[in-house]
Amino acid sequence: MSISNSASQATETKPPTEHSTALRAGSIGVMGILFFVLSAQAPLTGIAGASPLAAALGNGAGAPGAYLVVGVVIVIFAVGFVAMSRKIQANGAFYAYVTAAFGRKTGAGAAWLALLAYSTVQAAMYGLYGAAFSGLLDSAGVSIPWWLLALVTMAGVQVLGSLNIELGARVLALLVGFEVAILLLFGFTVLFRGGGPEGLSIAASFSPEAIASGAPGVAIMFAVASMFGFESTAIYSAEAKDANRTVARATYLSVGVIAIFFSFISWMLVSYYGPTQVMGAAGAALESGDATTFVLGPIEELFGPWAGITTGILLVTSLLAGIIAFHNGINRYLHSLALQGSLPAIVARTNRHRAPAFAAWIQSATAVVLVVPFALLALDPVLTLFSWFSGLAVAALLVLYILCSVAVVGFFRRERVEGQLWQTLLAPALAAVLLAWVLYLVASNFTSLIGGSAETASALLAAVPAMFTAGVLVESRIERRQRVASLGHNR
Repeated sequence: MSISNSASQATETKPPTEHSTALRAGSIGVMGILFFVLSAQAPLTGIAGASPLAAALGNGAGAPGAYLVVGVVIVIFAVGFVAMSRKIQANGAFYAYVTAAFGRKTGAGAAWLALLAYSTVQAAMYGLYGAAFSGLLDSAGVSIPWWLLALVTMAGVQVLGSLNIELGARVLALLVGFEVAILLLFGFTVLFRGGGPEGLSIAASFSPEAIASGAPGVAIMFAVASMFGFESTAIYSAEAKDANRTVARATYLSVGVIAIFFSFISWMLVSYYGPTQVMGAAGAALESGDATTFVLGPIEELFGPWAGITTGILLVTSLLAGIIAFHNGINRYLHSLALQGSLPAIVARTNRHRAPAFAAWIQSATAVVLVVPFALLALDPVLTLFSWFSGLAVAALLVLYILCSVAVVGFFRRERVEGQLWQTLLAPALAAVLLAWVLYLVASNFTSLIGGSAETASALLAAVPAMFTAGVLVESRIERRQRVASLGHNR
């Protein structure tokens, strides 16, 4: 037998290549998931970007209390969320939970809402990232447009997203660690010095009167935004070590850490300026055209010029960490939808690192589609891309939280788990009511939140029910097609 014939026979008998759809199990623990959640919050970005707006447009010195209020609401929500995570493990947590309670069509609507929320908040972060990075380079005498920096970063994030989840967690842990460290250094320095000109006042920031003063709805909106990425605790359940315990611990730990951290740092900012002066200082920062000076200014004043430069760099890396975290989360949503048959099977394929590589390409393409129009129209990346899409993402996220809470009640009314009335009924029902109240605050203050016109606000809010409806309709069409195909196959 000739060599060519042997080769030919080997080719004929070789089994066809099988494409894996499995993720890398046991690759991430409690701390890894916690860092993914903290990265999605982008702590320095949340503090530097949101605190001046919350103080100036919201409830002034009472803004730190808003983080605790929202933290309590999310902890109540988390009770039912964790109960569901013990019953259902899937990459798209909201989607999987709503599907388990109400069926594929309603679940698909929730999935499309999740994709809307996470895709738009990631695009918003690309806008702020490009502007912050471009400004940092300008200060060094290098001029690069924001959109070019954003596109180059999209390529880098795509490469990282195609590698294993453990590598992504390590990168995020490093970036988040630096920004948290400098914020804590500032916070404890102010605390140990006894505050600023008016000392330390707990009542000025945490009393019911302080929290309810001014426009508390605006501060609560930014507190909700600080919880973005919370779902990451369950999204990575298929890759978690001991998923039942890991997801529960990471969920409660992340909510507690986020609420306390943001509340503490914002309280120290209030103390630094003084409760009676903080609203004016925040307003002045907004009028200057660079709201981040409300936070970066005190840091530089306390520690010197090096701290200002370092914090500027960390602001860019903070945004990069958030972008990576949302990239990973969206990939896993797409992967989960494909596994359920709601997207083409090819989207569920994973590469040799067991990462959802095909889904990563879809996510990157979506980011390009969302960001490029703002560049082509020469719109301000912060005043439009960042503010519009972050506001839209908050609204969509709140609807998802409410849907998930109602789904917990519906699922466990059918499953009848004995002795867990608080976890399966009372807590999720209470969470749904509280979250509906928060959604009302967001919708009624939406024009202020996005800094745009009433028409723009209405159009963005309309995208939420439109996206949910589109998901339901597309899934209905898929089910009909599958039903017809099944009937034809059985004949």
